[in-house]
Amino acid sequence: MKRSIYIMVMLIVLGLLAGCGGQDMTNTSKNTYTQITQAEAKNIMDTQKGYIILDVREDYEFADGHIPGAVLLPNGDITTKAESVLTDKSQLILVYCRSGRRSKEAAQKLADLGYTNVKEFGGIIDWPYGTTKD
Repeated sequence: MKRSIYIMVMLIVLGLLAGCGGQDMTNTSKNTYTQITQAEAKNIMDTQKGYIILDVREDYEFADGHIPGAVLLPNGDITTKAESVLTDKSQLILVYCRSGRRSKEAAQKLADLGYTNVKEFGGIIDWPYGTTKD
């Protein structure tokens, strides 16, 4: 009896340990994007060409101010409109939102749609390099 309890406890412990094996199971997609800092994003904007700055906020947020040259494609529209707005799936796409939550979601959606050069850099609330309302 004592031995069977011991075996049962060991099996439970082993099961719990196996479940905590260090793998991050939050994103089961094999398609990924890269997260970069805002300084890295700004450096790309200052030194490279051929990229798209993608603002995934809502229309009214974009109208209140956005990064110069940004294209608006709200996060909720990514799966239905991305391929008509972002026609080159290998083009560098720099993604941001207000705080960083929606940009991460949008970047993952883009990766899942087959976009191969997606870089997410957080939210405009932390953007120290200036915005425009044009």
